[in-house]
Amino acid sequence: MTVQELPPVHDCAVEGCSYNADHECHAGAINITGAEAGCGTFIDISVSGGLPTATAMVGACHRTDCTHNDALECHADSIRVGPGADVADCLTYQVA
Repeated sequence: MTVQELPPVHDCAVEGCSYNADHECHAGAINITGAEAGCGTFIDISVSGGLPTATAMVGACHRTDCTHNDALECHADSIRVGPGADVADCLTYQVA
């Protein structure tokens, strides 16, 4: 898998994230981490961040039990991020 083939964040429904602009993630890349498949890039501060025209990609996934995970890389076509067990979770996460 090359950087160009990383899956994009198709939709982000997390209110208050500094990288979220109109339900699009403008971080260069995000990581999926933790017990609840959380977005490790989520940050709730008053400063807007990211790149104005970027669509975030999934840089790494630490959930080895996800069906889309192979060698810590996400192989889903795209992912959705939104409120789940935590404020910002990968909603595409599926137990293998």
